[in-house]
Amino acid sequence: MKPIAIFGGTFDPVHLGHLRAAWEAAEYLDAEVRMMPARVPPHRPPTRASAEQRVALLRAALEGQDRLRMDTRELDREGPSYSVDTLLDLRAEFGSTQPLVLLVGADAFAGLDRWDRWRQLFQLAHIGVLTRPGVRADGSETLREAVRARRTDRREEIHASAHGRVIDVPVTALDISASAVRAQLAAGREPRYLLPQALLRDPALLNVYRD
Repeated sequence: MKPIAIFGGTFDPVHLGHLRAAWEAAEYLDAEVRMMPARVPPHRPPTRASAEQRVALLRAALEGQDRLRMDTRELDREGPSYSVDTLLDLRAEFGSTQPLVLLVGADAFAGLDRWDRWRQLFQLAHIGVLTRPGVRADGSETLREAVRARRTDRREEIHASAHGRVIDVPVTALDISASAVRAQLAAGREPRYLLPQALLRDPALLNVYRD
């Protein structure tokens, strides 16, 4: 069964690093990837753009293709955007047999054992670790022990089961940060080749970041 993969983030704003990683994960896993803007990301400062503005940016960025989709369920839910709650909601919608993959960056994965109800994640989804060349996600001994028997490099296992495996997903290293994009916009510069062309074609979408 074709997996549904979840790619979360603030997307403040969405940039080519986000989109390329999501696209490569979709190809590598042969999955539908859902780009999921966070409402209130735990342990992070508030976003510069509102939820509605971030949705407009992401909608424009995703035009013209059908492999990456937007999913706004975290914006529609009150309170912090904990991944385990999102996965519980997806399970309620798609049932117990649908393969789900939670996509996380290597740095975030290394701290997975500090996430809310982190062990429950394995009962709800596979974990896809977005791995860039030269970056290794080890984490604590507690985390290494928890994932040792779950690791696989076989994509067929992700399609054949609903949850419980950990797989590295190789992605291109694009060193783009949303904070750097915001700084360029605030300084009156044009972040060409950092943002999707659709956002640059409609300057009003980015006005929230201009001082």
